Amino acid sequence: MNVATEFAACSLDEIQALLAGGTLTVYSVARPASADLPVDRSGVLATFTFATPAFAADGAPAFVEAAVPAATVGTPGFARARKADGTVVADFSAGPGNREIKFAEVSCSPGAPVRVTAFQVLEERAWPERPDYFNTRPRAGFPLHGNP
Repeated sequence: MNVATEFAACSLDEIQALLAGGTLTVYSVARPASADLPVDRSGVLATFTFATPAFAADGAPAFVEAAVPAATVGTPGFARARKADGTVVADFSAGPGNREIKFAEVSCSPGAPVRVTAFQVLEERAWPERPDYFNTRPRAGFPLHGNP
């Protein structure tokens, strides 16, 4: 979990309480380095609305609808959680592999249902991505990142 600066001092329970009635927007790649930065190079794949309360006692997320239709085609890369008033609370890693949020399918297709199958919270900065991939903007004619 990458928490917005405004909520950095909050406990996990407090963050979960903040999300009641809020949204979880799933994006493709090009995750910002911080939840304080805008999302500018990623497409919205799907948006879930949290129920009230947003999480069950066992830590499982509670959504108004268990499955939502995908807005566009793509592979999930991260998800941004917002309070009901739209304030960004945190970003979560998403997709296949060692991620915080996993889905029933590896990729999204317009209109197809998107369903969360697993949700865990990794400690701040414990994401598996390399830091030099944050905010990447691959362009034709520029080399991709090399292996460390």
